[in-house]
Amino acid sequence: MTAEPTPAGHADHRRLVFISAAEPSADEHAAALIRAARRLDPSLRFLGIAGPRMVEAGCYRLFDMTRHAAMLLNALGSARRGIAAMALADRCLRRFPFATAVLVDSPTLHLPMAAKAKAMNIPVLYYVAPQLWAWGAYRIYKLRHRVDKVAAILPFEEEYFRNQGVDVTFVGHPLAERVREERISDGVVAELRERGRPVISLLPGSRRHVVASVLPGQLEVAARIAAAVRGSSFVVSAANPQVMPIVEGLTARGGLTVRIHGGACGEAIEAADLVLVASGTAALEVAFHERPMIVMYKTSPLFYHAIGRWMIHTPYLSLPNILAGREVVPEFMPYYRSTEPIARTAIDLLQSEQRRAEMISGLREVIGPLREHRASQRAAQMLLELTSEHGHS
Repeated sequence: MTAEPTPAGHADHRRLVFISAAEPSADEHAAALIRAARRLDPSLRFLGIAGPRMVEAGCYRLFDMTRHAAMLLNALGSARRGIAAMALADRCLRRFPFATAVLVDSPTLHLPMAAKAKAMNIPVLYYVAPQLWAWGAYRIYKLRHRVDKVAAILPFEEEYFRNQGVDVTFVGHPLAERVREERISDGVVAELRERGRPVISLLPGSRRHVVASVLPGQLEVAARIAAAVRGSSFVVSAANPQVMPIVEGLTARGGLTVRIHGGACGEAIEAADLVLVASGTAALEVAFHERPMIVMYKTSPLFYHAIGRWMIHTPYLSLPNILAGREVVPEFMPYYRSTEPIARTAIDLLQSEQRRAEMISGLREVIGPLREHRASQRAAQMLLELTSEHGHS
C-alpha cells in the first residue's frame, strides 16, 4: 500500500481525477484511458486505486488491488483488501477537490465507491459497464442513481442500459486497440509451428488460482489429442511471471511434451490451429485473432448450484457466444465433471476443416462491430466532457 499523497500541481480542481481499477485487465484499460485523456488535455492529473500499468501511464497510486484480483468464490478472500481500499478511497475523495471520478469494472467494489463520490458531489464515469444483463440485475438502481455516465464496451449494452434509464455510450472494446497495436513476431510464430502440426495452444489465464484450476484439465485434453491426432504439438501460454511456476510445475507432472511461451499470448494464439482457453477476456482475444477455440473454466460445482445459478441470467457464459447470441464456440463452464467430452469436441474440430472454417466465419461476424472503435479515446472524451461540465456548474 502506498501512503496517502500530497500531490503537487493539483491546485486547479478541474484537472484532478480520481480513478480506480481492481483487476489486471481493468488496470490495462484504465492505463490506456489515462494516456488518451492526457493526450487530449496534458493538464489532467490522476490518482487512486491503481495497478502497475496505470502507474506507468502517470497515475499516482494510493493502493494496488490488481495483484490480489479474484473471481467467484475466490473473491471472498479479497474482502479485507477491498474494505481497506474503500476506506482509503473515502479519505482521499474527502481530502482532495476532484473534478471527476472514473471507476473501471469491478462493480462489487465500485458501486459503493460511486456512492461515496456522488455524496461529495463528484460526477462519476463508469468505464466497462457492470454485466448486470448477465447477473446481479437488481443493482441497476444503484448504477442509475450513483453514476453520471457509463462507457459500455459491448454493443448490445447501450440499448440495455438506456432502457434502464442509464446515460450510456458504447465506446468499443479496449481489447481491439491492444490487439491492433500488438507486435507479433512472425519468427516466433514459425518457431512454435515447426515442432508439428496441428498446433494446440493452451491459455489457462493470468491469475494463479485460475491457472491452478484450469490448466490440469487443459493438459488432460491435450494428452487425449496427442493420442488421437498424429503430429500434434502443444504450447502453453504463461501470461506473467506470477503464474510461471504453476505452469512449469503442472506441465512437468503432466507427462506431455509442451512448449511454454511466456509473456503476451498473441504469438501462441497466432500459431494455433486450435486454442483451449479459460473464460473471460482471453476468449475474446482469441476471437480477435480469428482462431478456433474451446472455452473451458472450472469453478466449484457446489458454489454454482448453491448461489451462481440463481444469479446468472444469460444462456451463454463465454463472451464470443454472448455477443453472437448463439453458440459460435463450444463452452464448458462454469464447471465440468470430466474432460472426455471436451477432448472429443477438440478432436472433432481438428479433424474437420469445415467446422473450423464455420467457427472462424462466426467469429469474424461477432468481432466486426468491435474492430471499428477506439475505446480509450472515446472514453477519454467522455471524461473530459464530464470534467468540463463539472468545472462550469
